[in-house]
Amino acid sequence: MAVKIDFYVFEGTDASPPSAYACRLIEKAVLQGLTVCVRLPSADEVNAFDALLWSFSDHSFVPHAIVSDASEAVACNAHPPVWLSVSTPVKADLLINLCEDAPSGFEGYRQLADFVNAAPARREAGRRRFAHYRDAGYPPNTHRVTA
Repeated sequence: MAVKIDFYVFEGTDASPPSAYACRLIEKAVLQGLTVCVRLPSADEVNAFDALLWSFSDHSFVPHAIVSDASEAVACNAHPPVWLSVSTPVKADLLINLCEDAPSGFEGYRQLADFVNAAPARREAGRRRFAHYRDAGYPPNTHRVTA
């Protein structure tokens, strides 16, 4: 089965990544019994996203762990439904990409969620990722999100 790619385009003027929206998407996936890997560009952003997963909702908790690479996830005795990773994706049902480049090996996931916001540099990087997925034979489903 081919990977299903959902491309979320945020129309507002907020230049920050759409992390809160990603948290809600993760919560929904976990409630459906899916495993999730969140790919972030830096350790600082992993730590910030970790804190956000603890606080984005007063009514829920999303079990998760931070992993530095895929081999660490395999060796870890914990089996949370959500992994936070710096750049290197960990095998899961859903890959959430919050990096500016397309993840290598994205074809091995059931689903990929990618996000683009209104910041000009991130918008341009998003266009490159969209074209990369499309050119690889996986045309993304585009969802426009208003702030």
